[in-house]
Amino acid sequence: QSGMFHFVLLVSRQGKCRLAKWYTLWSQKERKAILRQVSQMCLSRPQKLCNFIEWRDYKIVFKRYASLYFITCVDKKDNELITLEIVHEFVEVLDRYFGNVCELDLIFNFHKAYYILDELIIAGEHQETSKKTILRVTAAQDAICENAQDGRSEA
Repeated sequence: QSGMFHFVLLVSRQGKCRLAKWYTLWSQKERKAILRQVSQMCLSRPQKLCNFIEWRDYKIVFKRYASLYFITCVDKKDNELITLEIVHEFVEVLDRYFGNVCELDLIFNFHKAYYILDELIIAGEHQETSKKTILRVTAAQDAICENAQDGRSEA
């Protein structure tokens, strides 16, 4: 399976995991160890060095936006710049959805961040390139949820 994401992590500067999406099967114990090891590698890496790290049989591609590190794991032969572009697309969609996204938005609305990520990447494969489409589908999902809540509160 070439050209796929194995995981996407959003980690704060303090090392707290704010979002973790796994596309490759690892046990809970392995996931905890990977999260600890990979986030430590990215957080401790000097800013002047590049944002690509070879790790095991994979490649870690990460970028810091404000107080969050967006960390991805891809195949070694994947293009790092395309991966960074997909990460940037995710950040731009989050930014437009939340209106200048911050860490608190992701803490209190983590389900929305997962939903947006699921529109962008499905089963480890990049699916949607249009930010407008992702935002339109997310807005439709919000409307469905609001209508469902309105129906419940009237009953």
